[in-house]
Amino acid sequence: MKKSTTSKFSLLILIGIYLFSLNQAFACTRVVYKGLNGYVITARSMDFSIDIPANLWLFPRGEQRNGEVGKSSIEWASKYGSIATSSWDIATSDGMNEKGLVANLLWLVESDYPAFEKDGETKGLSVSLWAQYALDNFANVAEAVEEFSKRDFVLVTDYIPGTDKYTTVHLSLSDASGDNAIFEYIGGKLVIHHDATYTVMTNDPPYKEQLAINEYWKKIPGNKFLPGTNNPADRFARASFYIDAIPKTDNTRTAVASVFSVIRNCSVPFGITTEGFPNISSTRWRTVADQTKMVYYFESIMTPNILWVDLNKIDFSSKAGTRKLDLSEGQTYAGESSKHFKKAKPFKFQGFN
Repeated sequence: MKKSTTSKFSLLILIGIYLFSLNQAFACTRVVYKGLNGYVITARSMDFSIDIPANLWLFPRGEQRNGEVGKSSIEWASKYGSIATSSWDIATSDGMNEKGLVANLLWLVESDYPAFEKDGETKGLSVSLWAQYALDNFANVAEAVEEFSKRDFVLVTDYIPGTDKYTTVHLSLSDASGDNAIFEYIGGKLVIHHDATYTVMTNDPPYKEQLAINEYWKKIPGNKFLPGTNNPADRFARASFYIDAIPKTDNTRTAVASVFSVIRNCSVPFGITTEGFPNISSTRWRTVADQTKMVYYFESIMTPNILWVDLNKIDFSSKAGTRKLDLSEGQTYAGESSKHFKKAKPFKFQGFN
């Protein structure tokens, strides 16, 4: 009797979380594919309730950066070159470095960052640089987990300029070996979930609760029924089922096509509206990062083609400088597009100086 009562209580909690997630205006999905012979690909959708312009950037080794939070900012020089997708040219939201480490920022309303005293003793890093910091400094997930576990600095956040949206995100990292980690600030403290099996991630609730919800869906055969709404719990269930259902292969064409089909299945139709939920997010763009072949694919919903960048063709030495592929006016590119990048001054990361 006691066990039955506990089970019912747990189910009620999960249902409550599920219903809460229906009201969220922000949505993204991230999934990691593991094929044959160590083939690894990471895909994500960027979903947002307002337009979120993106450009592609190539950053070289040796870039001098700081945390953009005043005198207490951490400072570093990039060890690794990377390709990054910017948001509004004020933040890195997604990217892959030359070692095959992929970083993805996704929204998490429950994020609660620690207090930060400007010009105090505690070092700080602007949230706009969180993903780029990882791409600049780490060759794999284990290195990132080890460094972040020291908690030598705190994340600092604020409103997205010109909006009423307070930036609350969590970070996922995956590497070419298939290792994974999720980083979240819960209750003012950094929580790290590190396990190679953590291949799927969406938005709310915090990752521990996402895993609990998915345990429920695992009991229901995905070939019989899958939840179909746009809320995070449903997208998590669909991504988890389909990423294991697609062919396990080391054929690039098949693998990339299959992963694209999964992330599209978890995307939100553009311009969708639902009565009572005026700010439902639409998918704005998608990335697929082939960490084995070192190719970064980008797909905007505003253009008819997919472009990709073969990182094997990129000079990431400091002398190569920063380069940009401008997508701000809806420019259309198709296929391998590294030759279209132009030298550019690095964008200014949003800071709190």
